[in-house]
Amino acid sequence: MCALVLPSFMTDRLDEVDRRIIYHLMADARHTSAPMIADELDVSAATIRNRIRRLEQRGVIRGYHADIDHEQAIGGLANHLVCNTPVPNRERRAEQVREIPGVVNVRELMTGRRNLSVKTIGTDTDDLTRIARSISNLGIEIEGEDLIHREHYQPYSPFGPEQGYSTASVTDYLSLAGEAEVIELTVAEDAPAANKTLQEASDEGLVGEDVLLVTIEREDEVLTPGGDSLIQSGDLVTLFARGGVSGEVIDVFTNDRSETHRA
Repeated sequence: MCALVLPSFMTDRLDEVDRRIIYHLMADARHTSAPMIADELDVSAATIRNRIRRLEQRGVIRGYHADIDHEQAIGGLANHLVCNTPVPNRERRAEQVREIPGVVNVRELMTGRRNLSVKTIGTDTDDLTRIARSISNLGIEIEGEDLIHREHYQPYSPFGPEQGYSTASVTDYLSLAGEAEVIELTVAEDAPAANKTLQEASDEGLVGEDVLLVTIEREDEVLTPGGDSLIQSGDLVTLFARGGVSGEVIDVFTNDRSETHRA
């Protein structure tokens, strides 16, 4: 059993841990802590914090924004404008509109016309008119506008827990060409490989030569394993198997023969 460095197209994938982090942060970033997510996924809080940092560095998580009730905050009105600008100018116009005081959101839409969606906040109707006039002065045509009564947000459900969710040891699975497979799982406390070095696990025949241990993610570190690397309970390990990851291999790390990597 030896180590393998995966190409970037595989390491850049969002696995189950990444997806669950995104789901919870979309639902309530303010009141969601790393330990809360870690408890659900049976990994350490440091692992969650490390994953969040990586998602931010990659630009997957681009920021955190407060959802404000502008009527309560300033007694103001929220307005939605649907605008049109020539497609070659769309990005530049969007940046210009964003700089107008009272504009809080600009979306570039992939359409020929009505290709800018703008949300504005004004203290009263005169203020909303002032904002609309500033947009028109940029040469942008306003094709429609509506006062916003209420907005509703929902996290992306495919990234969330299923109904009746229970923690699973297998967190991600990838099938490659030629029957090869990559699987990511959490090492159980009572697993046969737990508290053994990579060399010991190999010497005891727990894992065959066709299975490679790619990475060990522990706390806030991603380790490239060698023969003397210790496999600990709670580690998030990534395995590569040329002929597919069998249930026996999964059992070595999870001690759960009922678990199936294709579930």
